[in-house]
Amino acid sequence: MTNEPNIRINSNENAASAVIRIAHLYKSFGSNDVLKDFNMELLKGENLVVLGKSGSGKSVLIKCIIGLLEQDSGEVDVLGNDVQRLDEKELDELRAKVGFLFQSNALYDSMTVRENLEFPLRRHWIKLTKEETDAKVKTVLENVGLAHTIDMMPAELSGGMRKRIALARTLILDPEIMLYDEPTTGLDPITAKEISELIVTMGEKYNTSSIIISHDMNCIRMTADRIVMLIDGYCYAQGTFTELERNNDPLVKQFFEQWQSKLSIT
Repeated sequence: MTNEPNIRINSNENAASAVIRIAHLYKSFGSNDVLKDFNMELLKGENLVVLGKSGSGKSVLIKCIIGLLEQDSGEVDVLGNDVQRLDEKELDELRAKVGFLFQSNALYDSMTVRENLEFPLRRHWIKLTKEETDAKVKTVLENVGLAHTIDMMPAELSGGMRKRIALARTLILDPEIMLYDEPTTGLDPITAKEISELIVTMGEKYNTSSIIISHDMNCIRMTADRIVMLIDGYCYAQGTFTELERNNDPLVKQFFEQWQSKLSIT
């Protein structure tokens, strides 16, 4: 039996301040219905976490948002653009305004940190002098606390440092929206806490709106202004961390009970 969502989004509410609006989104792979009438809005300046089990469709959702996957039906509107109606050039221009922090970091191993950060500027044909480029690279590295790594190779960096460099590379384009795909996966608890804090700090510094895909409850507690729970393909519930932690719905409670049990063990 399919569980219907117990809280649904009113797509007209706060529409004027929404930078991403997803309405009645469906996406299937063969007989596997991943997203079913999914509705969600990201408001300007908001950190929104999408929480769900592994394989629940979180990464599929992000790929639909940036046009890497085409939805079966429904609407994905990003910064006033219907993503499905954009041609390749228009999509490229939109993606320059949407930063994406990959779970794997996706740094180029054969490039220095400096070259990795310069790459998106060249990729999007942003015309800067060498002095302007150097200043921009230096600024983003200082902002993530890694100015000293500018001429190092990715292999010389720790996992947390590579995550910071990947974030700096994304921020160098001054995006309006940030998409984080499991930003703390594979990191030790101390480094994961530092990355979570950095997400909040950089959001405030660069005035970005962010979607954070995660099942790390500590990261979610630290970063989320609001949480959307993706369960059985639906936007099943939404609210603040505290509101959902107090929710008595069994499907919602299971996430928080598992987290609380880990806390009691440690």
